Amino acid sequence: MSEEFSGTDLLAGRFEAERPQLRSVAYRMLGSVAEAEDAVQEAWLKLSRSDVSEVRNLGAWLTTVVGRVCLDQLRSRASRREDPLPEQEGQVRLPDPVVSGLTALDPVHEILVADSVGIALMVILETLSPAERVAFVLHDMFDAIAEVLGRTSASTRQLASRARRRVRDATPAADSDNARKREVVEAFMAASRGGDFDALLAVLDPEVVARSDGGTLVPSLLRRGAADVASQAITFARFAAAGRLVLVNGSPGVVSFAEGRPLSVMSFTICDGRITAMDILTDPTRLAALGLTA
Repeated sequence: MSEEFSGTDLLAGRFEAERPQLRSVAYRMLGSVAEAEDAVQEAWLKLSRSDVSEVRNLGAWLTTVVGRVCLDQLRSRASRREDPLPEQEGQVRLPDPVVSGLTALDPVHEILVADSVGIALMVILETLSPAERVAFVLHDMFDAIAEVLGRTSASTRQLASRARRRVRDATPAADSDNARKREVVEAFMAASRGGDFDALLAVLDPEVVARSDGGTLVPSLLRRGAADVASQAITFARFAAAGRLVLVNGSPGVVSFAEGRPLSVMSFTICDGRITAMDILTDPTRLAALGLTA
């Protein structure tokens, strides 16, 4: 039997129940908290103007709407070429981090942390085509993927499978014990503060990659290799000196402040007790939009 929806208040209540999941889906697709919220709001506008009395599954219907909105946004990015692929021509664009541990999380961000996706994986998602990214995020919702992309269910299964393979092949192995990862991050920060080059080398993987997204005002940086990354860490020791340990997308990371203003958000990928990747957001505009306070 179809679900019955009568009255704006009832419809709004059903939508609010779906909002956290819709926001999580949109964030994975877009890598932007603000854009994810805009996509979800657009889904509400679509719902409020539609007759859904015959809709059997409102959650799937809304997910399809959000998927279409996100796909349009991803295609618009690609056409404008405003978001180059990570590491392309020395440019780096990191997704918005979701930071917890400074203060109590507001409801807008709670679901993003509870259903967190690491920054390293989000960076890899940035390398997928718009269609592949939609298929990867929606994974087993093949009917929804097919409707969003205008493809058959069979072709969307193939697309989703290809996207999963690409992500799996590019996803670095990572430790899962947050307590152990915290120890590694603390060791890195202590060595950075003290300018201890040898201690930094001990905690960095020989092939470590450090990506820094400074936006349009601050040059982006891409460093490879333990010696290069250690030297850079010492150069920017002020970030470590002002750093506070937090969770970034559910994993130990660091936020640095100066005079109450955020200077950077750092996330780490750690494997076998060593840092294999660092992703650092220093874009002052995007940092200000995160609403972080010391």
